[in-house]
Amino acid sequence: MRSRNINRRTVLKGSGAIAIGLPLLDEMAASAAAPDPKVPIRAFNLFFGLGCPAPLQSEGFDDVLEPLKPLADKLLIMRNVDQIRCDESGINAHFDGACGSFTAEAPAGEARAGGGSIDQLIRHTANPDGMPGGMIPTLIGGTYFRRSRVCRYVHSYNEDGTVAARMQEKPRALFDRVFGTLAATDESDPKSRRLRRSVLDSVVEQYRFYTGPNSPLGKVSRGRVSDHLDRIREYEQRAYEISYKDSEAPRIPPRSKLLHGGSADPGGEGIDITLADLREEWRLMADLYALAVKMDRVRFGALTFLAAGERIRLTGEYEYEGRQRWTFDDANQLRRSGSAGCSHEFWHQFRPEKENLALRAHVHMKMNELAYFMKALDTDECRESNGRTILENSLVTISTESGDGRHNDVKRELSGVFHAITGANGRFKTGQIMDVGAEGIDVYNTMLTAFNATKKLGPNDRDHSAIDMIRA
Repeated sequence: MRSRNINRRTVLKGSGAIAIGLPLLDEMAASAAAPDPKVPIRAFNLFFGLGCPAPLQSEGFDDVLEPLKPLADKLLIMRNVDQIRCDESGINAHFDGACGSFTAEAPAGEARAGGGSIDQLIRHTANPDGMPGGMIPTLIGGTYFRRSRVCRYVHSYNEDGTVAARMQEKPRALFDRVFGTLAATDESDPKSRRLRRSVLDSVVEQYRFYTGPNSPLGKVSRGRVSDHLDRIREYEQRAYEISYKDSEAPRIPPRSKLLHGGSADPGGEGIDITLADLREEWRLMADLYALAVKMDRVRFGALTFLAAGERIRLTGEYEYEGRQRWTFDDANQLRRSGSAGCSHEFWHQFRPEKENLALRAHVHMKMNELAYFMKALDTDECRESNGRTILENSLVTISTESGDGRHNDVKRELSGVFHAITGANGRFKTGQIMDVGAEGIDVYNTMLTAFNATKKLGPNDRDHSAIDMIRA
């Protein structure tokens, strides 16, 4: 009788660098007798710009944290976590908080962190001999516009402080990083070089095998494979905005609709953008990143939703759960133009005794988009052999740059910086909002200890305090 067990990392491989992983299937879970049936270790840093003022965190799920409530039992939200001052030149907490997020160390220049980030220290502990073949070692992506220093938007660093991987800021670039690219049939022809076929075109025969009568998969799993490849096709079309006139014809991918590179941060004065355009691009990035995780193409990296000190002039209607939450109109609500008309200013104008309605709406929206990514890893199709979802089995660390946006007190700015983590396969407590009252460096090192990491963040001569209250 033919064995129906297959390896969880089985991939459909095409020409060139194409590698399309299969989704989680019953036949993969059934291979528990394999030498190493353990759920893989994963760690991802999830960053959002400008922060969530500490006083608003005290309201629990009643307002700005409301979008996280459906995931409450999967998260440990940590309040009163203070970051150390990190910026070399001491300009402001935008740099301080961003540089210290996930590293808790001062930078080593304009484009280098002072040490490794949480995800990378865990990666090297779990995989001392390197990642399995065919896997993306580190995936970094995000939707952001404020540039300047690298630490504003990159949040995954090697142990020596260098960026752990190239940042992917366009959906089609992230798609190509995950799946590879398919070369044109005639590279000598300039017109042909501009054309692109779907990456799925190179795995047609393997697809037919896994969904056909000789497949080692059961009926349900064959359906999942078909749905999985349909989803990849859908994401590819969204990433490339493909318009099919002829299903067999090569496609010409247009550029992203949003600004990227230097044009996205013209002199730091900010850009105009609608909520619809921002959300469309971010959610595609989040979908692609989550798909890469679900296919076991990547286990470590970082994802950024808006950079530190982000300067955008957002417009558009914001609805949540069928109700009108806010109308974004930053410049008119601030009655200013240029950088002074950006949402950035709502954080500088924060006052605990005020309503701060615009700021609250922005933070609520950001939490909603972070939740969108996490929910993609918490579906039934993400359930692994131990009964938990990928989200529950992974370490997803959420953080930001500041606990209070007012620049007149840097110590206060770096106090109470929002932090939340997932359970990491039972390593940490979840389902709680906990007043930790500790420095970020001690929280991070406690997290590393839970993964048996031998390296610690921060100076070697510093006395580290274990924050055992977060351990399960």
